[in-house]
Amino acid sequence: MSTSKTAENEEIPSRHWADHAADELLKIHPGKERFVCASGISPSGMVHIGNFREVITVEFVVRSLRDRGKQVRFLYSWDDYDAFRKVPANLPQKEVLEKNLRRPISEVPDVFGKAKSYASYFEKVFEGDLAPLGIQPNFIYQNEEYRSCKYAEGIKTALENQADIVKILNAARTEDLPADWWCVSIFCSGCGKDATVVQGYDAPYTLRYHCKICKADKQVNFQSEPGVKLLWRVDWPMRWAFENVDFEPGGKDHSSQGGSFQTGADIIRKVWKKEPPYYVQYDFVLAKGLGAKLSSSSGNLITLGEALEIYEPAVLRWIFASRKPNLDFSIAFDLDVMRTYDDFDRCERFAFGAEEGEAKKASYEKRIYELSCTTAPPAALPAQFGFRHLCNQLQIQEGDIEKTLKMYEDVCRTPLDKERFKSRASRAWKWISTFAPEDFRFTVRAAGAAIEKSTQPKAVGEVAALLESSKTADLTEDALASAVYEVMKANGLDAKSFFPEVYRILVGKRNGPKLASFFQAIGLKRSASLLRDAL
Repeated sequence: MSTSKTAENEEIPSRHWADHAADELLKIHPGKERFVCASGISPSGMVHIGNFREVITVEFVVRSLRDRGKQVRFLYSWDDYDAFRKVPANLPQKEVLEKNLRRPISEVPDVFGKAKSYASYFEKVFEGDLAPLGIQPNFIYQNEEYRSCKYAEGIKTALENQADIVKILNAARTEDLPADWWCVSIFCSGCGKDATVVQGYDAPYTLRYHCKICKADKQVNFQSEPGVKLLWRVDWPMRWAFENVDFEPGGKDHSSQGGSFQTGADIIRKVWKKEPPYYVQYDFVLAKGLGAKLSSSSGNLITLGEALEIYEPAVLRWIFASRKPNLDFSIAFDLDVMRTYDDFDRCERFAFGAEEGEAKKASYEKRIYELSCTTAPPAALPAQFGFRHLCNQLQIQEGDIEKTLKMYEDVCRTPLDKERFKSRASRAWKWISTFAPEDFRFTVRAAGAAIEKSTQPKAVGEVAALLESSKTADLTEDALASAVYEVMKANGLDAKSFFPEVYRILVGKRNGPKLASFFQAIGLKRSASLLRDAL
C-alpha cells in the first residue's frame, strides 16, 4: 500500500487497507456484482475480543464493497459441529460438561440454563453484542448444515480425492500422515461421540466405522444420516467451494507456511477445481489494564460485551479500523482508555474539517471515521465530551449522570447530543468504577467534614480568598492557574509541597486533576469553603 509523509515525518497510507482489499477483489473478479465474504469461529467457550477481529476485518471489506455499489453476502459460520474437546475454566457444572466431551458442541447441554445448547448460549451472547456495532452477518450454524446432509456431495468429493489431499497435507508436514488417516471424523450414532475409527468407504455415500466406546462396528450413509464431518483442513476449502467465498481472513496461526490457509488453497484448486478466496491475515489482540474480575485462565481475555461497557460502539470499531489487521495490538482498559477516546475524537474532527492537518492525513482519517460509524456518518460534527474531563466531572458528582449533564448544558443542545453524552458518561463511570487506577479516583470531601488543619494556613487562606473574589469568576483556566501559582510563590512555597496540601483538603489525597480546572469543576465558592474548613 503506497504511503505519503506528513510534516511530522509520519507515514500515512494513501488508502485504507479495506479499500485496498476491495480493489483487489474487483481486479480478481472484474464485472462481478455480488460477492461472498466469510468469517467464523467455533463456540467452544466464551467468544472474546480477539475473536472479534475476524468479524470486524470482514465487516470493513464488506462496507468498502457496498460503498462501491456491490451486493455482498456476509457469512458468519458458527462451527458448532466441532467436537467438544476441553472444558474451559470457570464454568458451572463441570461434571456435566466432562460427561459430554467428544460430542458435537451443539449437543452439549447449556450449563447456564439459558439456551438450547452449550454452543447456542455462546452464539446468542456474541450475536447480541454484534448488534449495537452495526454488524449484521448471515449466521450459518454448521451443526444444522452437517446434520441436514447439505455437505454430502462435498464429503463424497473429498473421500474420492483423499489420496491427493494426503499428498498436499504431507507436503506441509515434517512427518507424513499415518497410513490409516481419513479426511473425516464420525460421531457415533449410539453414544454421539467421535471416539470412532473409520474402517472403510463404500462409494458413493457409506462409511464403515468402529466405536471405541460402544465397542461396535457400524456404518453411516452421510447422504441421509448425520454424523460425518470433514476434518478442519478439508472442511474449510470444501465450504469455500460450497459457498463460493470471495474473501475470508484468517489468524496468524492459519497464515504460516504450510498452515491451514495454504493447504486449503491447494486442496480447493486440486479437488474442487476452484480458486481460494482473497485472503488477509489478522494478528492477535490482547487487553491491558484488566482487573482480576474479567481475566481468564487462558490470558488477558475479555468479551465483546464487556468491551462495549467501556467503549462506545463507534470507538470500538475505530480501535480496529485505525490499525492494519496484520499488526497485533492491545486494547486499553487502564489510563490509556482516555487516550483512545481522545484519538477517536480527533479522528472525528478531522472527518468534519475541524482539526488542522495535512490534506492526505485528513482524508485518511475521514475514511477511518466512516468505517467506524455503525451507520451512515452524521451530517455535522456531533457534540464531543473529553473523556478525562468527563471522568473528573462524574467523580465530583459521585457518578450521578443527570447532575453531571447539567455541567454540559451549553454543549448538549439537541436530544442526540444528550443521548451521546449519556452513552459516554455511563461508560466513563463504568471504567472509573472497574478499571481506573486508584490514584486516578477521588471523592470530593463533604463540606464541614472533619479535616486536619492545614500546615500552610496562610497560603491556603489566600487561595480561598482568591476563589471567593468576584474578579476570579471570569478568569480562564490558565489565568486562574497563574493566580494560584502567584499565591504559592508569594508564600515561599513550591508545587511539590503546596499542591499536595490543597489536594489533601479537597479529596483526601496528595494528587488529583489539574488544580485550576478542578477548582472550576467543583465550583469556586465550594472550593473556597472546603479550603476554609482546614484553617
